[in-house]
Order: sequence, then structure tokens, then C-alpha cells
Amino acid sequence: MWLKWWEKISGNGYKINRQYYQYIGSKRVKREMWRKLLLTWVFGWTVVSLWILCFMSLQATEKRKETLASMCDERARIVQDQFNVSMNHIQAMSILISTFHHAKSPSAIDQRTFASYTERTAFERPLTSGVAYAVRVLHYEREQFEKQQGWIIKRMDTLEQNPVHKDDYDTEALEPSPIQEEYAPVIFAQDTISHVISVDMLSGKEDRDNVLRARESGKGVLTAPFRLLKSNRLGVILTFAVYKRYLPSNATPNERIQATNGYIGGVFDVESLVEKLLEQLASKQSVIVNVYDTTNHTHPIAMYGSNVSGDVFNHVSTLNFGDPFRKHEMHCRFKQKPPWPWVAITTSIGILVIALLVGHIFHVTVNRIATVEEDCREMMELTKRAEAADVAKSQFLATVSHEIRTPMNGVLGMMHMLMDTDLDVTQQEYVRTAQESGKALVSLINEVLDQAKIEFGKLELEAVLFDIRSILDDVLSLFSDKSQGKGVELAAYVSDHVPKLLIGDPGRFRQIITNLMGNSIKFTDKGHIFVTIHLVEEIVHSIEVDNESNPESTLSDFPVANSCLSWKGFKAFSQEGPLGSFSSTSTDLINLIVSVEDTGDGIPRESQPLIFTPFMQAGSSISRKHGGTGIGLSISKCLVGLMNGEIGFASEPKTGSTFTFTAVFTNGLLNSNDSKIPQINNQSQPACSEFEGMNALVIDPRPIRAKVSRYHIQRLGIHVETVSDLNQCLSTINKGNAVINMVLIDQEVWYRDSSMSSHFFSSTRKLDLGSPPKLFILVNSSSSTSSKTSSVTSDVDNPTIITKPLRASMLAASLQRAMNVRDKRTLNRDLHNLSLSHLLLGRKILIVDDNGVNRAVAAGALKKYGAEVVCVSSGKDAISSLKPPHQFDACFMDIQMPEMDGFEATKRIREMEHNENREVSVKWHVPILAMTADVIQATHEECLRCGMDGYVSKPFEAEQLYREVCRFFPSS
Repeated sequence: MWLKWWEKISGNGYKINRQYYQYIGSKRVKREMWRKLLLTWVFGWTVVSLWILCFMSLQATEKRKETLASMCDERARIVQDQFNVSMNHIQAMSILISTFHHAKSPSAIDQRTFASYTERTAFERPLTSGVAYAVRVLHYEREQFEKQQGWIIKRMDTLEQNPVHKDDYDTEALEPSPIQEEYAPVIFAQDTISHVISVDMLSGKEDRDNVLRARESGKGVLTAPFRLLKSNRLGVILTFAVYKRYLPSNATPNERIQATNGYIGGVFDVESLVEKLLEQLASKQSVIVNVYDTTNHTHPIAMYGSNVSGDVFNHVSTLNFGDPFRKHEMHCRFKQKPPWPWVAITTSIGILVIALLVGHIFHVTVNRIATVEEDCREMMELTKRAEAADVAKSQFLATVSHEIRTPMNGVLGMMHMLMDTDLDVTQQEYVRTAQESGKALVSLINEVLDQAKIEFGKLELEAVLFDIRSILDDVLSLFSDKSQGKGVELAAYVSDHVPKLLIGDPGRFRQIITNLMGNSIKFTDKGHIFVTIHLVEEIVHSIEVDNESNPESTLSDFPVANSCLSWKGFKAFSQEGPLGSFSSTSTDLINLIVSVEDTGDGIPRESQPLIFTPFMQAGSSISRKHGGTGIGLSISKCLVGLMNGEIGFASEPKTGSTFTFTAVFTNGLLNSNDSKIPQINNQSQPACSEFEGMNALVIDPRPIRAKVSRYHIQRLGIHVETVSDLNQCLSTINKGNAVINMVLIDQEVWYRDSSMSSHFFSSTRKLDLGSPPKLFILVNSSSSTSSKTSSVTSDVDNPTIITKPLRASMLAASLQRAMNVRDKRTLNRDLHNLSLSHLLLGRKILIVDDNGVNRAVAAGALKKYGAEVVCVSSGKDAISSLKPPHQFDACFMDIQMPEMDGFEATKRIREMEHNENREVSVKWHVPILAMTADVIQATHEECLRCGMDGYVSKPFEAEQLYREVCRFFPSS
């Protein structure tokens, strides 16, 4: 509560302080006004500190009262509970006497038995100092009773008038009880009060009234406080009537009087017993306790306590001893007077000192506030300029990257068209070099553009149907020349459990793989680079994956970093078991884990924490030696996050690195018929029907490398078996279980023993199995293999060399050339080109693009197939050209144009056609195809929504162009 109150005061002070600075800095008021405000501030906080002092003192007083009340009520409860225990025991003794004394003849109880029993059960009556039983004796029974007891009934009121000291007490000196209707002499007593035996309880005025009231009510009755016989201490007597056993529970007072046998009483030495109970409490010394009998409110009787002065506060707790006629109270007060409220004093003084300090700060800063505010304004202006410069930088990068990419697309398109012309070998090499350089520049521009998009938060993913194995083949082809030049073995493997088709962003997935493999190629000069793709669920259950980090089971002889450490820190793997949140119950979601393993230089340990920081490299020498911008890994991390995955790495200096990331895609096999999902073009189709049913043997002593070779060959529809050496291969061929069409031998086996290889070659030629199997040597580099192969075999039919990395398309081409198999896909491409010529010949097509280079590229691509092309540069010109009636058969429209984009132009063209169709019988609908490089789901949906009929990518590809235009133009 105090903290909230202080925060509120401090907050108000801060607001005043800020307004103070603003007004002073702008000089809106005079200093004299601030002096008055300062005096008002000091006076106000002085009043507040005094109020706080009073308030906290009052709170301390109330708390002290509550503490006293709690302590007093606790003591009253203890005394009352103990008294009730003693009272219940005395009442139980009355039943005992009625049963075993009056109801038995002869009696089972005498003085000795009673004294022994009461002494042994004294612990059950902690407040009683003694118990006695007085029998009821009528006047006519007195003489016989006295003879029977051997003593005379004594009188009590003599002691009340002339009290004696306890040491001078003698029952023989007491006078006989006067003659009366009945008597109540004590016959049994506890040893502690055995001196009351033979004393008549009805001869004393106070005792007589209590005895008579007890037998009429049937309840316990208390006497007023009085000095006890012999002990001369202040006490009370609790009396219960002892009735005959057959007394009903609802008896009247007269019936109770007639059924009375006697009276049992318990003597309570209040002073000593209350003192004993209070001694049990640890805080006894801090509280003064007084017990009063307040039956007579005007003259209360003190039963316990003293008149020692103490605290002024007094708390009264009511005591209920079971007798409604008698009233008792416990009065409590602290022994010590209340201390000074130092907390309240120090708090109020502290607040006042703080207020004075704040006022002093106000006064001191009056002359400096203008300068401070001016500096603040200048600093805010500099901050705004810095932020604006940062935004301008990002916008500049995005704009320049886009503007550079536009003419580069034109350059690449023209190069593509140039390759279709008649060029000699040298010219073709020049064009290919220019294309590769242009692609490298576009790749660099795309990285800068991606980084700008990441900073703006505008990076989005596509949802496209694609073949992940073809994507991996393309990346292997991209780095094949570099890996062969370095002599580094490059390989890839995709698990059979990964679906053939997935839905996701293939371009971004390729970008991640390219970045990781590009880094591996840069820093690896020996050994291997190995890319693997598995389902996440396989990580735990596949021993092959877990054991890949062992040196003996790697792709080459070189050890690698432990791949398990690269995903050990993934959060999802630590949730609910090893698979964590990747274990999806939905069959639509495919959770992939991709690893890129190399045996390069590794990452220095001091540079590993900064590896994903943009524009950061492991050292300044890295950029000088290997080049690069240092943003590839940071972009990859962002892309992995957009794919709902994580990325990590494990690296050992001088050993190598393993980068692992996860990504979530949708199963394309379940959604391949969905027309709303676009499909990327030129997806390679590795499964060739011309190889279906063939059998192949792979000879490789390394299981991992054999598994990779088997994976690529099986994609062509070939049945594959693996053996570890040439002898096993000959044994398998000689068994003749199946015709072996080809044998693929790793260079490690072929060049290990030239004599064995020569013997194997000659043995395969002598087999009586029809045509011998074709031999293929799998090598990492073709530069030094021809001479070795010739030295092993001198036959004209030498084994065919296949250079790694293996890809389905390259492998199929090599097998087709060696086995004289016709490539049906080449024939299909020729048919597409021929069909496009028939479809587009003589067609009048309108091209709409604001960029002249793009118009020229598009026009050249269409004119190649015989189309008549008309070009315009804006959406408004397109509307004018396509206003019915017109002669155009189709329109290729760019999406991004100034003034009016392709979407708006298409909407207006469709509106014109709709209005025209309502007036004439001819139905106008010109096919409009969008020209875009952004083939994403959102763009495709927007194209259809505004009235377009499809889209083609820039630059044009023959197969895609044929697929789109054949939907609108009948084949001639």
C-alpha cells in the first residue's frame, strides 16, 4: 500500500518536473512565479509530511490495540477452555458418586477411595485445587448420621465472621451446626482440602444460596470470590447437585429437590491457577492481566491481578464459566508504554527531505534548463535524421536492386535469345560466360534486396507445388564445376520417406541450400560435402542418421563434426520427447530436417556466436580470400523461421562444419489436383521409362557412398544392388538370378588394383549371358581418369566415365549415350517447339510493358514462333488497343507499370467487353496473360480475381508458353 502511494506521489512529481522544464526552457513565465511555486511546493510537502506522521502513528496505535486484543482474547480462551475441562470432570464425578455411593449398598466409595481417586485424576482438572462431596442430611437423620460418621456437623458461618490464618485452623474448634431442616456436611474431600470434612455447606450464607440454586437448576453454580479456608487465598467454588439415578431429564425444580442426594464442589484457587496458565505463554511478561467478577457492575470483585501501572490502552475479554448468573471479565494492558513512532517520524522526515531536495533541484536547474532543452531538441533532430537515413538506405537498396534487376533480366533474356541463333563454339562459350556472370550479379542483387525486405518485414513465401529432389539436383549442378576443380566429393541424398511433391516456396528453399553449400564449397579443399534430407521422425529411429558422425561411416575418409550437436539446441526437440512439436498428427504437414556436412576448415570458436549476424564473417581475411557479403546465413536464418523451422550448426576447427535446419511443408501428393496451387516450371522428370526393368550393380566399399549412388540410380526406375568389391560382383553376376545390364564402380575400387580391375573387365566380356553388362566408373574429377582407365583396359569398349556429383538428369544422359537409348524428353521439347509454331503462327498478340527491353525480349520470343506482335508501353494504351472491335488474338500484360498497373487495366478491359457483349451478339473475350517474375500464390489469385486468364514467367520458357496458349488457340 505504501509503495503504491509513494509511486503515485513520485509520478505526480515527475509530471510537475517535466512541465517545469518545458515552461522554463520556453521562458513562458517569470522566475518570480517559480519562486512562489517553490515556496508553495515546500509548504505543501511540509503539510503532507505532518499528515503522514499522524496517519502512520494512528496506524501503529491501531495495530498495537489489535495486538493487545489478540493476546487478551488468547489468554481468556485458554482460561475458559481449561475451566470447562475441569467443570466437565466435576460433573462427571457427580454421576460417579450417584452410581457407586448412593446406588450401592453398602457404598463402594469411602473417604480413602475418594481422596485417592481425586488425587490421581487431578491432572484432568488443571484449575481445581480440591474437590469435596457434601451429602444431604435431613434434620431427623442428623443424630443417626453423626453417630455413623463419628463426628458432629460443624458450622461454617463462624469462619466467615472470624476468619483465621491457615496455620491456626482447627475443625475441632468449630461450633456445631444450628438446628435446621436439612444439612449438607462434607463427607468426602481431596487431601488438599480435607479440612472441610464435617463442615455444613448450608450453614454459610453464600454457600447455602449456591447449593440451593444448583439443585434447582441442575447446572453448575459458582460462588462469588472469597478467601478459602486454611489457605486464605482468593478463590471460588463450583457446585453441582448429585441426583438419584432415576431422575428424568425434564424434571421440575421440586422434583429435582426431592431427588437430590448431595452436592459436589470443586474449589478453584483463582490466583495461583491463572498464574500457572499465563506462565505457559512466552509473551506473559509483556501483558498485565486482571480477572474480575462483574456480577455487580458497580462493585466488581478483583479475582486476579495487581494495580501495577502500565499502558493506557486496556482491552476487556468476556469469560464464560458456565454459570449465567455470574459474570466474569479479563482486563489486559501492556506493561510498557508505547514507544515513539520512529517509522512514522523517519518516513515523514524522509519525504520532507526528498521534497526539499526536489525543490532545490528545481531552483538549481532554472538557469540551465534552456540549454538542456536545446540539446535535447538537437539530439531528437539527429535521431530523426539517423532514422530517416536508415529508412532511405533500405529504400535505396530496394529501389536500386529492383532497377538493376530489370535491365539484367533484359540482358539475360537477350542472351537466351542469342543462344537460339547460329553460333560457333567460341561464341557459345562467350554467351554462356555472360549468362553465368549475369546470373551471379542477379543473385547478389537478390541477396541485397532480401536483406532490405527482412529489415522492412516484407519478406513473404510462396505456396507452389514442387519436386524437392529436382531442386537439390539443380543446386548440385550449380556447384559441380567448383567441386570437381577442387577434387571435393559432392553428394546428396533424400530419404525415400520424403514425398515426391511438396507445397512451399522452392525458390527460398533453394536459396537456403545454395547459401549453405556455397559456404561449404568456399572453405572445403579436401574430403566431401554431403547434403541429406530426412523426415524429422527418422532422426530418432534411424541408426544411419545417428551414426553419420563416425569417421568410418562418412562419405570420405575424413572425420566430420557431430551432426547431432547441430540440432541439439532446437527448442522443439526438447518438448515432450525427442521429436517435440515436430510430431504432427496431420498427414498434410511434412516436417523436414536438412543437413549440409563438410570437411572444411571449420569455424573458429570465438566467431561462432556471430555466425548469423548480417554482414559479419569469421574474420577480415575471409572476405579478402573467399569474397562474399556475409549476409547469406542471416537471410537463411530468416527464411528458415518463415518456414516454421530452426537452424543450427556444429563446427570443429580443422575438422569441418555441419549446418542443420528444419522446415515445414505441405504434402503435395494429397493436394496435387488442387488447381489453385501453382506449379513451378521445368521440373525435371528423372524417372525415365526407357530404363524401367533394368538391373544394376553398384560396387563401393563405403555404405554411405553406396547408398547415395543407389538413391540416384533408383530414381531412373532401375533395380539396384550394392556389393563391396569386384569379386562379390562377379559372384552375383555368375549366379544368373537376374540379368545385370550395367555395373557402376567407384573409382576407389577400380584404381586400387589395376590387375584385379583388368581381370574383372576381361571376365565380364567372357560371360555367356548374351551381351555383357555395361561398365561405368564413378569419379570425382575427369581430368586425370582417362589415362588410368586406358592403362587398366586396352579394349576398344572401355568403361564409361561418370563424373560426380550424381544427378538424375546427368546420370540418365550418360546411360543413354552409353547404352544407345533415345531421350524421349528431348523429343518432347522438340514437339513443344513445333506445336508452338503451329499455335502462334499468324496470331496477332499485344504486348504491354513499360520497359522497352522487356518488350523487345517478349516480342522476340513470340516472333520466333511466327506470331505477329504489337507492343505498347502503358495500361491506358492497352485499353485503347483492346477496345472492341479489335484484331488481337491475345494479350501479354506486365503487372507492375506506372500510372495504371496490369490489374487495373485488365479490370477496365473486362468492363468494356461486358458492356459490348450486352449490345451485340458477338461475345468478346480476349485472353490476357500476366507477365511476371513473381509466381506466388497471392499474385496468381489476384490475376484470376481481376479477370486474367493465366500467367507466364519472364523470360519465356517454351514448355510453359505452350501450356498456357494451347488453352486458348486451337491447333492447326
